[in-house]
Amino acid sequence: MEEASQQTVIIEGQKKIALTGVESVDGFTAQQISLTLISGRAHIAGDELKIAGFSKQDGSFTATGKIAGVRFGAKRGKLWKKLLGRQ
Repeated sequence: MEEASQQTVIIEGQKKIALTGVESVDGFTAQQISLTLISGRAHIAGDELKIAGFSKQDGSFTATGKIAGVRFGAKRGKLWKKLLGRQ
């Protein structure tokens, strides 16, 4: 799998999105797709979203639809450990 510094996000004309460094697809609807990345999490917002492809082996992910935005955050485990005071 690619290093965190090698992750990419490409949005083409707000109609297609491609990401690398994706570990898993955590949930999806026509308005949002949630992903776990090597370096954290990503939430893709939009309308008529459809997953076009995902390869767990090489970490590549593509989706189509009306892409409104992408939000990035920390992995769940790290946040929960910090909230619970565990390192």
